[in-house]
Amino acid sequence: MVLAMSRLLIVSNRLPVTIAAQEGGLRVEPSSGGLATGLGAVHATQESLWIGWPGPTSALDEAARAELARKLAELRLEPVHLTDEEVHEYYEVFSNGLLWPLFHYLLDQVPMRAGGWDAYQRVNRKFADRVAEIWRPGDRVWVHDYQLLLVPQMLRESLPEARIGFFLHIPFPAPAVFRALPHREELLRGLLGADLVGFHTPSYLRHFAGALLRILGLEARIDRIVDGDREVRIGAFPMGVDASAWVALAEREDVLARAREVRGTEGIQLLVGIDRLDYTKGIQRRLLAYEELLTAHPELHGRVRLVQVAVPSRGGVKAYRELRNQVDALVGRIQGRFATPTWSPVSYMHRSLAREEVVALYRAADVLLVTPIRDGMNLVAKEFVASRVDGDGVLVLSEFAGAASEMAGALLVNPYDVQATAETIRSALSLSTEARRERMLMLRRRVVSADVNWWSARFLSALEEETAPRRTRSSSAAEIRQFIDRASRMPHVLLLLDYDGTLVPFTPRPEDAKPDAELVDLLRDMAAQPRFQVHVVSGRPRAALEEFFGDLNVGLHSEHGLWSRDPGSEWRRAAAPELRHADRIAQILQEWADRTPGSFVEKKSSVLAWHWRASDPEIGRSQASELRLHLADLLANEAVEVIGGDHVIEVRPHGVNKGIVALDVLKRARPGSLAIAMGDDRTDEDMFSALPPQHATVSIGPRSRNVTLQLPDPAAARAFLRQLADAVAAVRD
Repeated sequence: MVLAMSRLLIVSNRLPVTIAAQEGGLRVEPSSGGLATGLGAVHATQESLWIGWPGPTSALDEAARAELARKLAELRLEPVHLTDEEVHEYYEVFSNGLLWPLFHYLLDQVPMRAGGWDAYQRVNRKFADRVAEIWRPGDRVWVHDYQLLLVPQMLRESLPEARIGFFLHIPFPAPAVFRALPHREELLRGLLGADLVGFHTPSYLRHFAGALLRILGLEARIDRIVDGDREVRIGAFPMGVDASAWVALAEREDVLARAREVRGTEGIQLLVGIDRLDYTKGIQRRLLAYEELLTAHPELHGRVRLVQVAVPSRGGVKAYRELRNQVDALVGRIQGRFATPTWSPVSYMHRSLAREEVVALYRAADVLLVTPIRDGMNLVAKEFVASRVDGDGVLVLSEFAGAASEMAGALLVNPYDVQATAETIRSALSLSTEARRERMLMLRRRVVSADVNWWSARFLSALEEETAPRRTRSSSAAEIRQFIDRASRMPHVLLLLDYDGTLVPFTPRPEDAKPDAELVDLLRDMAAQPRFQVHVVSGRPRAALEEFFGDLNVGLHSEHGLWSRDPGSEWRRAAAPELRHADRIAQILQEWADRTPGSFVEKKSSVLAWHWRASDPEIGRSQASELRLHLADLLANEAVEVIGGDHVIEVRPHGVNKGIVALDVLKRARPGSLAIAMGDDRTDEDMFSALPPQHATVSIGPRSRNVTLQLPDPAAARAFLRQLADAVAAVRD
């Protein structure tokens, strides 16, 4: 049987086309939106299908619908048809009336009554169902943007083995802002259906991780989230533009001729702004800054001109209609104050432009103004840079655009500071030729190398690494027997054993989880065998481990390795800094314990722990999320780590973890030793990752990934150790 070639299924709210009726049939033309043009290059170079809404089709008769289906199929486009009511409720009311302003921090634009949720769910289900109909084994699914936040989880339910990526093209707001969103839990759960969730910048990624921690109690581990029996990878992938296409346009003679025409009168410097007419783009503040520039610098009158293009957008939303009126009024005011019979300070266009016209403006501009008050990335800035094949021109860029973090060479502004923005524009106009070219060279190096193909390749490569949902299961009896047979034939076996959750079940209070006689006898028997070396590596204090196992021939390592004791020797402290401000940290932990019934603080020599196992699960999880974030902020500049374990949060000095213990013990182990590390939580993963691949890791419970064996609970862990001990004893040297 020959399998069909794997395809990429691109899923977005709109298909990258515009449909218009014409004499003799329908006209289907490429759209000019940022996502459409950006992903258009991906679609053109991949074996792909694009799933999305084709635009209003309710007025089409059956013949027109058939013609539309044929033309879309030729372009490898799969339509999801929506009713007019669905478009209004899902797109205008919920997506753009609620999600858009909130994700852009504009809480004053959030409606008093948030409607459209039912329609948002229904439409997301329509998209998911359409993708499920098209999907075939091996296909990758790439879902895009805020209109489809629920689709990944809906797809996961119907296609559990599918490889699903999601990319957010707008900012992800800080957790404190995201928490204002109705249905926040459902939206986060929707995203967690993906294998990979991508953002433009690391700050958006951190905000997403913070929201998961605060709202769902899920902790990010570097580049991934553990959600029950699955892992979701997260990453920052700054989107680029199709630089080669913009370069080709910029070099066309007709475009250059149009640019010369736009520049017009010799000696007039040209400022250009090209934006959707959206309240996030900062057009009003830009116009105010331009007005301030002309007021403060009358010598520029007649010597500078602003061309502002405002592409119509979302006219069905009241806030956008009000925005147009405000912009019209500001343009009129500037014209009225400063225009002369021979000079117009502003050329304002409220319409879409063909790509050739846009590139002509980019080539004509002395300075491009990109000054949004909040923007996910802003590809206009990158299009301008790609188009400046002459190596000239200046980019004035808002520090609140996602692109600001990677566009070295731009002049950054705070658009809320109108006077400072005006003076930065003045500086941009005054730069020498050499300074302009130096800045543009830096910008072009970034934009041309990190183009849209680089962006998509990075994302899809990361998605390929997550070839299936990460599901953990207990190892079978056959897998355990096979491993034990291999281990029993090794010259020596080195055991690195966690205690709580691994050798004994968790209890509401740590002091209640004492080892029973069966466990003590098991460890004594193993330690007595010449081919075993046994080490207990625990977060417990020294006194507890000494009480439990002090008379056994085993190595003991307390407080995650801060203190260690080889069999028959004295305790020694690791070379780690003292926990500074321990009293103040303990006070904060106690404050959390006081307001979280069932929780308590445990003080060790250099580690402090806040336990919440006996708390109400919902309250405890919420309080743990808040405490982690509070401590992370408070101790950001201290030489400490804040670690979340199983129903515990610990603060410990840097340079102390079980991985360091594992490496130290392994270095001193007998030649030919097979190391077996066993543990159940985040602190044990340090130990797992420290071991070279030829050694073994055994996870207890459903938490870890990429381990040698997975056992369900401490009882199974003990049974495994007993089988291992018996097998080693049965194999004679």
